[in-house]
Amino acid sequence: MKILMVCLGNICRSPLAEGIMKSKAPGNFFIDSAGTISMHEGKHPDKRAIQTAALHGIDISQQMSRPINKADFENFDKIYCMDVDVLADVVSKARNEDQRKKVSLFLEVLGDYQNAEVPDPYWGNMKEFEEVFQLLDRGFEAILKQII
Repeated sequence: MKILMVCLGNICRSPLAEGIMKSKAPGNFFIDSAGTISMHEGKHPDKRAIQTAALHGIDISQQMSRPINKADFENFDKIYCMDVDVLADVVSKARNEDQRKKVSLFLEVLGDYQNAEVPDPYWGNMKEFEEVFQLLDRGFEAILKQII
C-alpha cells in the first residue's frame, strides 16, 4: 500500500502525518508527503512540527518538502488531503476519474464530515501542533482499521 499525505506547503501537517504513519504502518506500506505549492520545496519541516513529532518519539527532521506531481497519481494507491482547499487543488491535478478516486480528505475516515479538516497550525503555537498531531494519530488508526 502506497499512501501520500498532502497539505499546502508540506512543512507542518503532511510531514507530521508521514512521520506518524511511518512509525505505525506495517512494513509493506510506503508513506510519503507533498504540498500543493512549491514555496518550501527542499526545506525541512517547520521546527515546531519537528519538536512535536520528537515529543512522541518520531523523527521527521530529515524530511524534505516537495510539491505533488503528476507521477504521484500513478504511484500512490491513496492520496489523503488535509483540508478542502488542498483537496480541490489535488483533485484538479488528477487527469482522470481513476486518479480522482484515489483522493480524499484525511479525516473523513473518522466519519465526522463537518469537521473533516486538519487545521493548519502554521500560524499557531506548540499547543496547536500537538492538537494536530493527535488528530492525525486518530485518523491514521482509523485508516489502518479500514485497510488491514
